[in-house]
Amino acid sequence: MKTPVFDISGVSVTVRSPCEAVAAVMDRLDKTSSFQIHTLNLDHLVKLRQSGEFRASYATADIVTADGFPIVLLARMVGVSLSRTTGADLIVPLCQAAAKAGVGVFFLGSDAATLEKARAALTDVAPGLDVAGILAPPYGFDPTSSEAAAMAAQVAASGARLCFIALGAPKQELFAAFAANRTHGIGFACIGGGLDFLAGTQTRCPRLLQQLNLEWAWRMATNPRRLGVRYLLCVALFVRLFAAAALGNRTTPLTGG
Repeated sequence: MKTPVFDISGVSVTVRSPCEAVAAVMDRLDKTSSFQIHTLNLDHLVKLRQSGEFRASYATADIVTADGFPIVLLARMVGVSLSRTTGADLIVPLCQAAAKAGVGVFFLGSDAATLEKARAALTDVAPGLDVAGILAPPYGFDPTSSEAAAMAAQVAASGARLCFIALGAPKQELFAAFAANRTHGIGFACIGGGLDFLAGTQTRCPRLLQQLNLEWAWRMATNPRRLGVRYLLCVALFVRLFAAAALGNRTTPLTGG
């Protein structure tokens, strides 16, 4: 496992930028063991405080990126330079790298129609991409069940070396950890709603707002009932972590490297 570049609340970010993340994934594919790619944000930090299973999955993640500007800002406060690296932003460059290297990919999550549209979109932007399989789990899918074991076996049997998981947190991270323990030589990348954005079944925040680090405001404006409580919890945690960093309180796990 790579030396962490930033530790926050017991979680280690291991790469500094999207380019570094893609390089780390492709380098890791040379190994025989399976591995996980997680994208850390404030919502995950809140959920990590609520779920021991989620904490266990993060503890076994091999590559962790900084998804969300608050993570990037907190890192900067302790002298660590990070670039925001979301799961959605990794899909195209990873598929392009996989196509160039002759690595098969697998798409798991969302629904069948979305997966087909995402496959078409990605084969357009990544010529020669080998999509070894797609799979949409049923509603209520348990990511650590016998059904999940059968799905992990299906991914392995497809010959894919990189599996994109679009199930949302914490389900996708739980499945990634579960599947990585039952397969060999496969990278399991947790990408949230990334395939839905590519398929056009969900609308992503406009690029300008992304560049201004206002994606959270876009989500609040477009879906306030669903995200209101989530964002209140995230804001409360961010204020706590920001204050700890500003005061140099080392009793709160927030250190850079």
